[in-house]
Amino acid sequence: MIRQEAILQSPLRILDRWIRGGLGKGHLGVIMAPAGVGKSACLVQIGLDALLREKPVLHVAVGQSVEHVSARHDALFDELAERVDLADRGRVRESIAHRRLIWSSAEGTSGARALDEALAAFQANLGLVPHTILVDGFDWGEPGCTATVGAFKESAARVGAELWMTARAARGPELGRGPRIFPLADDSAALVDVGVFLQPHGRHARLTLVKDFERSPATDVSLVLEGGTLRLPRDDEAPPPLELSPGDFTLLASASSGAEEEFGVCAERWGVREVNFTFGGRRGIARTRGLVELSEDELRIGEVSAAYVKTHMHRAFPDSAELRRVLQAIWHQVSTAGEVFSVGAVNADKTAHGGTGWAVELARHWGRPVHLFDQERKRWLRWDERDWVDVAPPAITHERFAGAGTRSLSDDGRAAIRALFERSFGAPRS
Repeated sequence: MIRQEAILQSPLRILDRWIRGGLGKGHLGVIMAPAGVGKSACLVQIGLDALLREKPVLHVAVGQSVEHVSARHDALFDELAERVDLADRGRVRESIAHRRLIWSSAEGTSGARALDEALAAFQANLGLVPHTILVDGFDWGEPGCTATVGAFKESAARVGAELWMTARAARGPELGRGPRIFPLADDSAALVDVGVFLQPHGRHARLTLVKDFERSPATDVSLVLEGGTLRLPRDDEAPPPLELSPGDFTLLASASSGAEEEFGVCAERWGVREVNFTFGGRRGIARTRGLVELSEDELRIGEVSAAYVKTHMHRAFPDSAELRRVLQAIWHQVSTAGEVFSVGAVNADKTAHGGTGWAVELARHWGRPVHLFDQERKRWLRWDERDWVDVAPPAITHERFAGAGTRSLSDDGRAAIRALFERSFGAPRS
């Protein structure tokens, strides 16, 4: 798997969407969690995500050895590389090492100068300035910590870096929102731009957004993640069931007409959140609810060659700049989906019919659960890693799911989508 796919599969792409594009230069994000839930590992994953995007990273570890932190970085990189079958992992590992500096500091709140020393060492040794600064082990309870955090932010802003820190919290708190963030004192919380809280959730962890700059985050902005990895759980390691309402689910689509339009209509009727990926200058957008316009940089992450599409889809698509961008948008649609539902038909070569069959192909490639309603056979099929098999009509089980399919939606296809929502969520709200 190429590096761009590993980048796209990170739930940090979801967090970026929550906070409207990412943390940003000179801003402070804080990961809060009880001991043992995985806040340090999550901090490393934030750094790893930046490094995979070829962004330099400075990791300042308070009271920890360089060897200990380096071993954690290596272990999480190896886990990711194995999980996504990362291509040329040796070269990628070497590239990461050339853009990362781990700096060990024994100082706590009195060590504001430690970050400036680390920044000087970073520039002297690597000849770069960091894009992301990580600070782990900082004591938020010591006198003078607010002034130190303020100095950290000033240093980060001076070099144009985003700053992420960890904070230890007691187990099972009542989460504060807005200006009051548990467990930070009010004067310290005022310096925090983005706050996320990790809570135990069986063998996993639930990440909840508790501060989003000056905006009050929605109460349902949360994710269940593999404990200690900040990654979506594998299907065979599913988290314990939650009492979820339709508003806890998100439909991922690409604003196309036909099946995707009907998925969006049903999402709105049932109160399901909706995200539609598109791009500037696109014609014929069928849905505007939850519209997300991808930048050129974001579109390039989902770039795919015509030869790759032809190899996997067994057919050529027209050489059109707009179609290429549609395929790139579909890449974003599927990359963080827990499962994919499509409506259309299955070709003799087992691919899904039509341009939106690319969503099905990506899901199969990434090992996501895929259900397809075949309008010709008038039945639901599921991909079992070898072939399409008949199944009972499915229900939506993942909080983020993709809806795709043909533009030529039949009455049977439309009815299948509506029945899917009714099985999953009961009667519609409107």
